[in-house]
Amino acid sequence: MIEFRSVSYAFDDVPVLEDVSLSIDDGEFVLFAGANGSGKTTLLRHCNGLLEPDSGEVLVNSTPVADDLIAARSAVGMVFQHPRDQFVAATIGADVAFGPENLGLAREEIDHRVEAALEAVNMAGRSDERIDALSGGEQSRVAIAGALAMDPDHLVLDEPFTGLDDPARRSVLERLESLAADGTGILLTTHDLRDVVDLADRIVAMKNGEIVVDDPPERALEALAGLEVRVPDT
Repeated sequence: MIEFRSVSYAFDDVPVLEDVSLSIDDGEFVLFAGANGSGKTTLLRHCNGLLEPDSGEVLVNSTPVADDLIAARSAVGMVFQHPRDQFVAATIGADVAFGPENLGLAREEIDHRVEAALEAVNMAGRSDERIDALSGGEQSRVAIAGALAMDPDHLVLDEPFTGLDDPARRSVLERLESLAADGTGILLTTHDLRDVVDLADRIVAMKNGEIVVDDPPERALEALAGLEVRVPDT
């Protein structure tokens, strides 16, 4: 479980989050919707200590993130909007192995995690390929594999479909659907719900650093007017 307890955060004295409280259960598929600047990405970057709240606290599996960053970053995998921003190695296998290596795991366990993670995103057998030679969709899948290799309880994805063509979008959607079916919690930020709303258990919409909608999709969609969020055609 991830818990946000009265979290506030400001950047250069400009408030970005205002007293946000929210709980996310294990295995939930939650869409965080809202316009650019609404606070959704900032909120989720608190899940594994990329940001620290000015007030309030964030707990992962009942432990404050600030008390155990390694545990939080193992439990919550993060995939950035632009995957190339998080790559640390030249080849697929080396990049996916980076996180488990930093946990100090045995080589056998690292190799097992890399193999399983690549298989999960349909890239098995491609460890030696260079990341810079991959398509945008393939890079997104490698980024997801890197997060999965940490064996997280929750996978956070920030606008994962930005810049992807239709086949790449479908590929990533299929992977997310499969991961959710296997019990991985998915937290996904987006301003376009059309592709992903059918996968969601819940929609959390934000505006000006506050949560303004928190409901199952069938109720939430009716409340999103005026929030600069694209919804499926009715």
